[in-house]
Amino acid sequence: MRVMKTYRQSGFVILILVLVSIANAGQGNPAYTAREISIDGVPVVRLTDVTREVEVSILPSLGNMACEMKIGGKNILYFPDIQLSDFRERPIQSGIPFMAPWANRIDDTGFWANGKKYEFDMALGNIRKDQNGLPIHGLLSGSKPWQVTKVAADERSAFVTSRFCFWKFPDLMAQWPFAHEYEMTYRLADGALEVRTTVSNLSAEAMPLAIGFHPYFRIPGISRDQWIMQMPARKAVIADDRRIPTGEFKTIDLPNPLSLKGIALDDGFTDLVRNAEGRALFSIEADDKTIELLFGPGYPVAVIWRPDPPPGQTWDFICIEPMAGITNAMNLNHAGKYPGLQTVPAGGKWTGSFWIRTKGF
Repeated sequence: MRVMKTYRQSGFVILILVLVSIANAGQGNPAYTAREISIDGVPVVRLTDVTREVEVSILPSLGNMACEMKIGGKNILYFPDIQLSDFRERPIQSGIPFMAPWANRIDDTGFWANGKKYEFDMALGNIRKDQNGLPIHGLLSGSKPWQVTKVAADERSAFVTSRFCFWKFPDLMAQWPFAHEYEMTYRLADGALEVRTTVSNLSAEAMPLAIGFHPYFRIPGISRDQWIMQMPARKAVIADDRRIPTGEFKTIDLPNPLSLKGIALDDGFTDLVRNAEGRALFSIEADDKTIELLFGPGYPVAVIWRPDPPPGQTWDFICIEPMAGITNAMNLNHAGKYPGLQTVPAGGKWTGSFWIRTKGF
C-alpha cells in the first residue's frame, strides 16, 4: 500500500510538472510582446505581433512618432536609413508625425478662437514656416518628450500609452494659451495598428480642435509609379496658390482608383464614404500588396501629399493624412466659411482613432 501510494503521488507530481511546463512554454512564446528598449541611445517602444510578423517601433522622446511598421521585416513607413541618434539631431518629416495643436498651414501669424484673435510670438522660434512664411504643422514636431504611462501585452494585443501635458511648457502656452493634454495609444492587434488620441481640455473656454497626423507610406521594393490609390472621398477642398482653402468645395474630379504615376498631389478631401462602423477606407496597392488606412469618425478630412522629388532624387512615398478639419479650420470658421470646425468644450475630452493594416505582405 505504501509503495502504491508513493507511485500515485509521484504520478500526480509528474502531471503537475507537465501542466506547469506547458503553461511556461505558452508564456515563453507569446502572441504579442511590448518592450521598452534603447537604439543608438534613443528610447524606443517596440510592439510585436509574433504570429503575423508585424513589428511597430515608436519614439516617445521624438514627438511620440512611429518610425517603423515592419511586415515580415519590411518597413511600410518611409523613414531615413540613418542611426536614430543622427535622426534625433537632424529630424526630417517621416514615419507618422503628430501635428498639434493645429495641422498643416494657418493663413496668418495668429488664430481665432471664441471670437478672439491670438497672435503668435514668432520671436520664440518654436513655430515652423512654409515656403510662403505661413505657420505650419503645429508646435510638437519631434521637439518634446512624451511620458510613457503604460506598456503591456496580452494574448489579444500589444500597446503603449503615452501622455503629453501641453500646459507644463510656457513656450507652448505662449503660442496656444489653452491648457490641455494629449494621450495617445498605439495598439497592435490582429495585424492592424490603431492610433488612438484623446485631447483633454483643462482650460475654461472651448478649444478649437485642428490636429492631424502625417503618415508617410511606402510599398517596399516597388516604384511609386506602379502604385494605385483608392480614395473614399466625394468632395475636394478648393485652395489658393498657397495651399490655403478658400472655404469652397467641389465634386472630386479624380478617377478612383487613381494611378500615382506622374501625378502630384497636395490637396484636401472630405465628405468621406464610411462603412457601418463609421470608418473611411483609403488604400494603396501594387503587385497584390495593399496598405489600408481607415479613418474613424473623428477624422472627416484627408490631405493627400504626393510630391514630385527634386531632380536626381527618388521619393517613393505618399502621405495620407487623417485630419480633424480642413487646413486653416480655425480662421476659416471665424470668417464664416467653414462650419465644420470641431471644438473640445471646457473640461471636456475628444477621442479619435485611425487604423493601418496590410494585405499580401
